[in-house]
Amino acid sequence: MADQPSESERNRLLTLRQYDVLDTPAEEAFDRITRLAKSALRAPIALVSLVDAERQWFKSKQGLNVSETPREHSFCAHAIRHDEPFVVSDARLDPRFHDNPLVTSAPNMRFYAGIPLNMKNGYNIGTLCVIDTMPRHLSELEFSMLEDLAQLVVDELELRLMATSDALTGMLTRRSFEKELNGELERMRRYRRDMAIIIFDIDHFKLVNDTYGHAAGDAVLKEIGSTCRSMLRHVDKLARLGGEEFAILMPEVDQAGVCVVAEKIRKKLSTTPVNCDIHSIVFTASFGLAVGSPNGETSHDLLNRADQALFQAKKGGRNRSVYVDFKQQFSDVWVA
Repeated sequence: MADQPSESERNRLLTLRQYDVLDTPAEEAFDRITRLAKSALRAPIALVSLVDAERQWFKSKQGLNVSETPREHSFCAHAIRHDEPFVVSDARLDPRFHDNPLVTSAPNMRFYAGIPLNMKNGYNIGTLCVIDTMPRHLSELEFSMLEDLAQLVVDELELRLMATSDALTGMLTRRSFEKELNGELERMRRYRRDMAIIIFDIDHFKLVNDTYGHAAGDAVLKEIGSTCRSMLRHVDKLARLGGEEFAILMPEVDQAGVCVVAEKIRKKLSTTPVNCDIHSIVFTASFGLAVGSPNGETSHDLLNRADQALFQAKKGGRNRSVYVDFKQQFSDVWVA
């Protein structure tokens, strides 16, 4: 039987999950920091690495193609045990790492310097690190620069945790949306009113970014916010759950009502090109719909149910809406 994590490690993992950053798309705010670290320290690899239970996952990476590696091979898993910089000058001469697959094969690590990402509650959730394929040492000035850049990563994460709205689109954050949803679920049960949610995401959004660039992707995200607001009531809540995934909370709306709204938004998005520089970008979105259950369903249960409907919409060919009822029965939505 595998060893159970200590209470400290359980709390550290809970801290990591509070920031809702794992498995989210690359973002310029973090990529800018790793580019600076790579350039300033003349290192071929720079990473924002988050240490999960069984893996280290890279929120930002320069000079490395993979998105994660096993935790058992992770230098960063050693670094988070300390509150000071963790340095390995030559991994081949270090008994802890000389036979590590990351040393004996690609990326052929020799030098590692990691600064723990120490969050406000004292737990280290990962590192900002630089890696080289040859042995080396850092000067005091270089250490200072790396520590300052690591603090910028921490500051960015802490600001996002406190924020109630997404900086790019002005929509609610996931955390704020879930708080609104919990409150609405209480009102729904107390007053026996209807409540509906929509979860949707952009079809093949990565292709938009890869083809036209991140500025075009940002323009698409902003257009979604503008379009949705023009078609929703002031009591409805619009959120960006992360990346290209969005949610809408609609108080006092039943199945028929949410189907009409979702289809109107879906059709409007698919027929509204976004102009960015010389490009006119056409995109579609897929929608999952659900109505709140009066039978003690939690906000997590409801979001999960709508997310399953979204999965069915994408599985069925994308650019469509799928409704799921309390019994997990799915139906395509067709509104004239």
